[in-house]
Amino acid sequence: MVNTTRRTVLKSAAALAGLTTLPVSGASARRAHLSIRAQDPLNDLPASYNGFSIETATLENPQVYHAANRSLVALFRRLTPNGVLRLGGNSSEFCWWKADDNTPRPEIHVEGQGRTDNWMPQKFHAITPLAVDNLRSFLDACGWTCIYGLNFGTGSPERDAREAAYVARALGPRLRYFQIGNEPDFYRAENNLLRPRGWDFDDYLREWLAIAHAVIDAVPDARFGGPDVGSSADWVVRFGNQAPAALGERLLELTGHYYAEGPPDSPDANITNLLKADPRIAERMNAIMPVARAQKLGFRMAEGNSCYRGGKAGMSNALAGALWGLDYMLDMGARGCRGINFHGGGGSVISSALGDKLPGARDARDLEIARLGTFYSPIAGNPAEGYTARPLFLAMQMVEEFAGTQLVATELDAGGANVTAYAAHGAHGWRIALVNKDASADLGVSVRLPAGTGRVTGAKALTGPALDAVDGIALSPRKIAVRGGKLECELPHASALVISLA
Repeated sequence: MVNTTRRTVLKSAAALAGLTTLPVSGASARRAHLSIRAQDPLNDLPASYNGFSIETATLENPQVYHAANRSLVALFRRLTPNGVLRLGGNSSEFCWWKADDNTPRPEIHVEGQGRTDNWMPQKFHAITPLAVDNLRSFLDACGWTCIYGLNFGTGSPERDAREAAYVARALGPRLRYFQIGNEPDFYRAENNLLRPRGWDFDDYLREWLAIAHAVIDAVPDARFGGPDVGSSADWVVRFGNQAPAALGERLLELTGHYYAEGPPDSPDANITNLLKADPRIAERMNAIMPVARAQKLGFRMAEGNSCYRGGKAGMSNALAGALWGLDYMLDMGARGCRGINFHGGGGSVISSALGDKLPGARDARDLEIARLGTFYSPIAGNPAEGYTARPLFLAMQMVEEFAGTQLVATELDAGGANVTAYAAHGAHGWRIALVNKDASADLGVSVRLPAGTGRVTGAKALTGPALDAVDGIALSPRKIAVRGGKLECELPHASALVISLA
C-alpha cells in the first residue's frame, strides 16, 4: 500500500480571484517550509516516464507520424529521447487493417452508430502498411518506443492478428507492447454500446484473451498491456489478478485512463475544481498498486488529461492546465506509476473520435485553436504549418528533470496555500519541484536540504500572466542559492519551480 502520509499538503479555500501573477515581495510573502525525507523512498521514475497518447485514426494520414515531419520530430526529441507514444483512443475501435488495395473494408454494425447521443466514431478509418512503416521511421528519428492499440470494439481475432504481425515486423524493437481495446469498461454504456448492456468483466476477459492468443499465434514473442480502462480500478485489479495466469511474462504493464474534469460544457469543469485535490487518484492507486507489485507489473496511465472529450478552452490549454499536469504527473509518480501519456491531437481527429462533436469549444476562435490541436493537446500543429508547444508541454519538460530518479517523501507546511512539493535523488543529484496552484498566495519557501547537498546547478520557473491565460506562458531560468544547508526561494501564486542540486 502506498504511504498516503508521504507529504503534507495544506489547501486554501480561497476562490479563484485576482488571476494575474505578481512578483513576490520578500517582506509580505507568506512563508512555507519544506523538509525532505531522504531515507523514505517512494518510487523510481523510469527514463520512459514521459509520453503522448494519440488517436489511432491519426495514422490514416501516413505523413503525420513520419521522419520527414521534422517539426514534430524536433518537439518529441526536445521533450525526451526516451518517450513512449501510445496509439489508441475511441478511434482505435473503428480502425481496420487495409493490408493492400484488395483488402475489403469490414462491414460492422454496432447499436450506437447513427445515434446523436453516441460519443463513438461514426465512420471507419483504414490503417495501411505505409502508415506503420512511416511510424517506424518517426520513432527511430525520435528515439521513442510505441504502445500499439488493436481494435477490440469492432475487431476480431483474425483481423487483429494480421495487423499485429505486420506491426511487430515493421516496428521491431520500437514496439513496447500491444494493447487490445480502449476503455472496455464503458462498452456497455448508453453513449458507447460497443457491447450489450449486460456485458461485464468476465465477458471482456474471455474475448480479450481470444484476441491475445490469436496475436501470439501470429507474433510468438508478443507482449501486452491492459486493460486500458476508462475509470474502473476494479477492472484493473481483476485483470491484474487473472490475466497473468493466461499470459505469464507476456503481460508487462497494467494500464488505465484518468481525466480530471468533464464534460467540458459543464459549468463544474472549471479551473477552481481542476486545481483541487482529487480523492479518486489515491483511491484508485491504493487499489491498483498492491496488485501490480504482487504480480511484478508496472502501472501506466496510458491516456488522460485535464478534461475529457477534447478538453476545455481557457482551462486545458492555459497555465492552469500546465500547473495541474505538473502536479498530477509527480503525484502519480510518488504513488507508484511508471508512466504518463497525455492524450492529444488535431481537432478534426479528436472530433471524429467523439462522434463528430467537440463540446469544449465556445466560439469560432476556439474552433480555430482546436484546428491545430484540441484544447488538452500538449502539441499543436500539422505537417503543413509546423508544430508548437502548448503550456502542458512545458510542464512535461519540467517533469523530465525527474526521469531516472527516485522520488522520496517530503513534508510541506504551506500555511494553508494550495501548494505541493516533490523531491527526488538521482545520479546527478537532487531534484525539487514546488507547484503553487493557489490563485493569490505568494510564498517565500525555505527548504531544509539533505546532508551533502552543496549547490544549485539549475532552476526553471513556469509562469504566466493568469491561471486562465493561454498566451505568455513561459519556462525560464532562475538563480537560486544555497546557504548554510538551506535553500530560500520565491514562489509566486500560479507558478512552479523545478530546482536541480548537486
